[in-house]
Amino acid sequence: MDHYVTLGAVDGEASNRFYDAVLATIGWSSHMSFPGWRAYSKAGAGAGLTIWVAKPFDGNAATAGNGAMLGLAAESRAQVDAFHAAAMANGGSDEGAPGPRPNYGPNWYAGYVRDPSGNKLAIVFNG
Repeated sequence: MDHYVTLGAVDGEASNRFYDAVLATIGWSSHMSFPGWRAYSKAGAGAGLTIWVAKPFDGNAATAGNGAMLGLAAESRAQVDAFHAAAMANGGSDEGAPGPRPNYGPNWYAGYVRDPSGNKLAIVFNG
């Protein structure tokens, strides 16, 4: 099995709409789904890192981890901007508009969002 990350979803339909839109901006798409679960990977290939968006297996409510954040790589500043815009248009909330982050390096350009369930995501171009 390849590496994976699981993010809890409060409302699966809202979360799927969000991730379908934002991950498409960096060339990712769903490669598998079944009731309550959807998997995303680069080009929908099902190889490499997979992001699972799912109702928690234990049946308890999904909650966002305090201090937890998933960082995803972008290939350009334009992809960072598009990812952030797609998040805002699909039920996400702003945690830091796209822009330079010189504290992390001279070429670090990033945006930060939360998904509809409160999970924090970073989209970063370091080039």
